[in-house]
Amino acid sequence: MRRVLAFTAALLLLSLWAAPAALAGDGYSYVYTYTYDYWEDMRESPDAYRTRLMISGGSLGLAGGLKTPQGLFVQGEDIYLCDTGNNRVIQLRLNADSAEVVRVIDAFTGDTEPLTFNSPRDIYVTPEGDMFIADYNNNRVVRLDKDLNWQLSFTKPTDATFDQNISFLPRKLVADVSGRVYVLAANVNKGLVKFEANGKFTGYIGASRVRYTWYDRLWRLLSTKEQRAQQEAFVPTEYENVALDEDGFFYVVTKSFNESDLTSGEAEPVRRLNAIGDNILVENGASPVIGDLQWAAGNTNITNSGPSRFVDVTVLQDDIYMVLDSTHNRIFGYDQQGNMLWAFGGVGNSDGFFNRPAAIEHMGQDLIILDEAGSLTVMTPTEYGRLVYQAISEYRRGDYGASADSWTKVLSQNGNFDSAYVGIGRALLQEERYEEAMSYFKTAQDRKNYSEAWRLHRMELVEENIGIIFAVVAIVLVVPPLWRRIRRVIWEVKQAS
Repeated sequence: MRRVLAFTAALLLLSLWAAPAALAGDGYSYVYTYTYDYWEDMRESPDAYRTRLMISGGSLGLAGGLKTPQGLFVQGEDIYLCDTGNNRVIQLRLNADSAEVVRVIDAFTGDTEPLTFNSPRDIYVTPEGDMFIADYNNNRVVRLDKDLNWQLSFTKPTDATFDQNISFLPRKLVADVSGRVYVLAANVNKGLVKFEANGKFTGYIGASRVRYTWYDRLWRLLSTKEQRAQQEAFVPTEYENVALDEDGFFYVVTKSFNESDLTSGEAEPVRRLNAIGDNILVENGASPVIGDLQWAAGNTNITNSGPSRFVDVTVLQDDIYMVLDSTHNRIFGYDQQGNMLWAFGGVGNSDGFFNRPAAIEHMGQDLIILDEAGSLTVMTPTEYGRLVYQAISEYRRGDYGASADSWTKVLSQNGNFDSAYVGIGRALLQEERYEEAMSYFKTAQDRKNYSEAWRLHRMELVEENIGIIFAVVAIVLVVPPLWRRIRRVIWEVKQAS
């Protein structure tokens, strides 16, 4: 027995030693990944991403390292980050296994004052290299050309719709192809502050709607004037961050909401805004786009308890978007229908974990995450992650057979992935293989698509059997009256005889 126990212990130790070695054999660190099923139970998933590179200010040789960096932007092969605490912008060039500093931008030239930054919070760079920088404590957004020459400053609007008693403190921004700038400013809850390319303020876009419950309305109706004055004002919430997709739509995230609003679907922590500010985000998935579906609400003994609260969003090809959660320090990926593709990350100092995640960007399918603690993480998709991207891309371009094949390969690695069953079902639906599609939708508990497949299958059955149906209908309509007529004739003959 002692020999058996010793042999078992040796095998166990060997497996514990060999597993990490096999996992890290390609030089990458893997991060635990999961998703949710139809019943909102957490399901372990193959790793969708792995850590490719960890970058710190020290590894880049930057004097002073990185101090509370806030903003992040990717243009081509370059990464721009706002080293907020050091009042500068760092431009990096990403290589296969390293990153190098292209330049440190802490001053510029031009006919304006000051010619330095004071707590820059965000940056947007055009394909031509022009930069828009949210110069927070200098109360402006500055536009520089690629050679760091000042072109224009976007400053506090003098319009009556902007509260003149508050400072203009730009936190986040994006710019469109026409040079218009859209700014999220501190203490401004009217949406995105819009400036034309010439610096003229022209209003707001996408203010979040104020919602009143029946209880709120009744209480205010019964309150005295003094009581109403003391009650909390009903004001729209501020957005936390903004991104622009390839089609010119704004993706915004907010982390100011009540848990009750989140579970009821009214919080809308992720929104896709059109030009007039309407939320057009598609949420046809089994669960709402809110990040974690299970959390330890109100439990003070659990670190980082509560629902996911998003601080940034980035939009990849095919309308796939990633949101960064500052509660659990995780990344959540969603497809264009609002189906959760994966969740990974966590709190910690290991590769693929974060301390104070501040921003997320993408370079192709790679993800770049900025941590306020002073680091930059580059993550690249695994084979499993690439298969999911491939299946979605093939479906979007109309190659339904290839998409179904790719989803089948995904299922071979993850049989608990409802989105794969739905993906195959949708591909079969487009190929008019309705009965087969129904079985996949049934497996994924996708009632909406199942109903559509059944409707089309029913129509197909009718078309295939239209001759028989008409024959049956004719028999039902003709035979009974004819039989009654025959019986009557027989009866009359009998009476006559």
